[in-house]
This record gives sequence, C-alpha cells and structure tokens, in this order.
Amino acid sequence: MPIGDFVNQIPMPLFMLVHLTGFAIGAALAYRSFTAGAKLFAWGFSLYALAEASYMTYHLDWTVFLFAHTISEVLDLVGFILVFAGLVQRGFKTSAAVSRS
Repeated sequence: MPIGDFVNQIPMPLFMLVHLTGFAIGAALAYRSFTAGAKLFAWGFSLYALAEASYMTYHLDWTVFLFAHTISEVLDLVGFILVFAGLVQRGFKTSAAVSRS
C-alpha cells in the first residue's frame, strides 16, 4: 500500500473547499495587482488561480488526476516565475532609485 492512503478517507467537499479558497485568494491578489499596475504579479496570481481551477476539474470528475495535476503544475511553475520576475524587477527599480540618491 502506498504511503498517504489515509488521504482517500478525506471527504471530497473538503478538497473542493481547499481549492476554492486557493482560487479565491489567487483571484483576489490578481485583481489587486492589476489595479495597482503590477502586471507580472497579476499574471502570476492569475495563473495560480487557474491552476486551482484545474485541480478542481479532477475532483469534479471532468479530467483524470494526472492530467489535472500536470496542467496545474505547469500553471503554478509559470506563475511562480512571473511573481519572482516581478520581485526582481521591483528590486532593480528600488536599488536604482537608492543609488541615485
């Protein structure tokens, strides 16, 4: 028996709640980032929200686990890269402003 089989005993609505919460957080952060003009952050958080929606497709029996998981991981990875790029970009802007002072 594989490790972690106990997870199969957790009711499916709990998984949906976790992914809906993640989706809501990602969507809210994306919205705030778009309104603040931080496009890299906004697209990164948008991709995270889409990844959470992709995970939900498995729990709704629309896709198989491996498909939903693979799509979600790619969206998460690209989203993480965009958020990191936004941080680096802001860091360079901050350090350039400090060095001019």
